[in-house]
Amino acid sequence: MKHNFTVLIEQGEDGAYIATIPALKSCYTQADTIPELLEKAQEVIELCLEVGEELPPASKFIGVQQMEVAL
Repeated sequence: MKHNFTVLIEQGEDGAYIATIPALKSCYTQADTIPELLEKAQEVIELCLEVGEELPPASKFIGVQQMEVAL
């Protein structure tokens, strides 16, 4: 059975890329390049599921909006 997961990608101050999988608690990884990050994200998702992480209810990803707020 196949499942789709949303992977959020950010870049840290040190330049490393960070992937977070919001549907799975404590499921994240980091790498120096996007291709490496995507490979590691797949591995960490599989690992989270292997150790018994519960699959979230099915949902449809709509989008992400970045907002700038002046203080």
